[in-house]
Amino acid sequence: MLKIEAVIQPIKLDAVKEALLEAGIEGITILEARGHGRQKGHTEFYRGREYTIDLIPKIKLEIVTTEALKDKVVNAILGAARTGRIGDGKIFISPVVEAIRIRNDERGETAL
Repeated sequence: MLKIEAVIQPIKLDAVKEALLEAGIEGITILEARGHGRQKGHTEFYRGREYTIDLIPKIKLEIVTTEALKDKVVNAILGAARTGRIGDGKIFISPVVEAIRIRNDERGETAL
């Protein structure tokens, strides 16, 4: 089992959710996050004053899936989230040692 974490732009959330549903992914956790990568924020003007915004709003997706579906999930996220500009986000893939369904104590891939 693998945990796929993706940090994407908020405007791409609906497109990514649709792409994941089309890929057959049912379980997903969505978190609102703030951060920056290489773009290091930006400056804005409000009422004549300049403000530096160094923590940019992002969306973090967490998906636990089987090894067989890894490429399908990654390709769905890449296809839906990419704009080609800086700040598109990142995807991280980590192994999951165990998954347990709390309701009935199912374990492993059946708990997904």
